[in-house]
Amino acid sequence: MVAKLKKFIENAGWPRIIIGLFLVSLYIAAPMVNVKVLTSLSDTLVRVGMNGVLVLAMVPMVQSGCGLNFGLPLGIIAGLLGATTSIQFQARGLAGFGFAMLVAVPIAVALGFIYAQILNRVKGEEMMIATYVGFSSVAVMCMAWLLLPFNSPVMIWGYGGSGLRTTISTENYWRHVLSDFLAFGSDTSGTFYVPTGMFIFFFLMLFLVWGFFRTKTGTAITAVGSNPEFARASGIDVNRMRTISVILSTVLGALGILVYEQSFGFIQLYMGPLYMAFPAVAAILLGGASVNKATMVNVVVGTFLFQGILTMTPSVINSLLQSDMSEVIRIIVSNGMILYALTRKTQVKR
Repeated sequence: MVAKLKKFIENAGWPRIIIGLFLVSLYIAAPMVNVKVLTSLSDTLVRVGMNGVLVLAMVPMVQSGCGLNFGLPLGIIAGLLGATTSIQFQARGLAGFGFAMLVAVPIAVALGFIYAQILNRVKGEEMMIATYVGFSSVAVMCMAWLLLPFNSPVMIWGYGGSGLRTTISTENYWRHVLSDFLAFGSDTSGTFYVPTGMFIFFFLMLFLVWGFFRTKTGTAITAVGSNPEFARASGIDVNRMRTISVILSTVLGALGILVYEQSFGFIQLYMGPLYMAFPAVAAILLGGASVNKATMVNVVVGTFLFQGILTMTPSVINSLLQSDMSEVIRIIVSNGMILYALTRKTQVKR
């Protein structure tokens, strides 16, 4: 028993265990400060479903040796283009959400291919260049959102203005189209709510990515990430495998932001995607991944830990202090976890 416990601690790591225990302590303390545990757990589950696919988007690039995908905003932009096009054509319901994905995926493939060609030329500096690509793409799109020929009155600035609004509602289009599918409870009545549809989609994506990395191509990508020289000597086209992984990561980013938007209820343009890569990076690192290895378990555990603490800490502290500092506390906790995740030792053997 002691040996098993030591092995568990060794595999999980003390920092992750401490974070997990801290989250459990928040749930235990919640009733003592009049915070509804079931409501808080519902909020956590919603946040996990919203962000899960965005965290999953980290896996392909990590496995191929390209490191953490700080260029995630590129995939998010593809998803935003799919979302705005869907609303432009007044596509509603599940069909509208599907149409947004159909538009977003080809754009993500094209952007991912260009992104991969850049990363293939800067081997060893991928994460730094990825960060620059992500930030610069958001800056370019700040101009593009003003110039693209969208004319839906729902999206453009009022009184016949040109350019898209900063925030666009999905209320009458495909808001909660996944979240409310086979859902338990209601997100508006204060009862325990489980966004079943989001979790079905999330676990479907997990299964597909897990299955992909057990195919011949997926195995080759992992081999490239483990030892590119050995992979090259074995006849594997290293650049091609890296390109596939970057494209897959970008596509997952596009799908992830669509899942996020249908739950959140709004499309956020302009500077909205700028920092969205950092919570996803922090979550997968908190889950036990490194810059050269990531698994589906890392995605699930990391997303739950990150979003759980982000949900529970403001609620408990607000009730304890009898103040409304939720947003300030959320920013402090979020940035603190991101800082911890990015500065901890992440290089492990494969």
